[in-house]
Amino acid sequence: MSTEIIDHATLTALAEAGIVESAYVIGHAGGWGILVKDGSAKRMLAAQRGQPARVFRELETLVAYLKELGIQRFEVDAAHYTPENPAAAASYTKWLKAEVQEAIDDSSPTVDHDEAMQQIRAAIKQP
Repeated sequence: MSTEIIDHATLTALAEAGIVESAYVIGHAGGWGILVKDGSAKRMLAAQRGQPARVFRELETLVAYLKELGIQRFEVDAAHYTPENPAAAASYTKWLKAEVQEAIDDSSPTVDHDEAMQQIRAAIKQP
């Protein structure tokens, strides 16, 4: 049995038609994917048709997504799940905090919103 790649619109249509027999949440490095079965076909949800599998970083987000489609029951396979690299996340958080603090500490003159928008519009109009 081969696995097809489907997009959100196709999964929505399958769910609305009531032909999704079972759904599986598959854990892998950095997140979760969705596999549904209808008849003899297995279908993996992709970000867009022909793209790699869609990755949900948070299980709660994936559960809300499935419930919104009307898929209330599913199995979870966490055998290959590993969370995102904690060192990378900590490094990003440290960098982001430093960038925000630098912006707060910046003593450069500020430009109010209306003036900034006028400058942007003028720049866009220039060839």
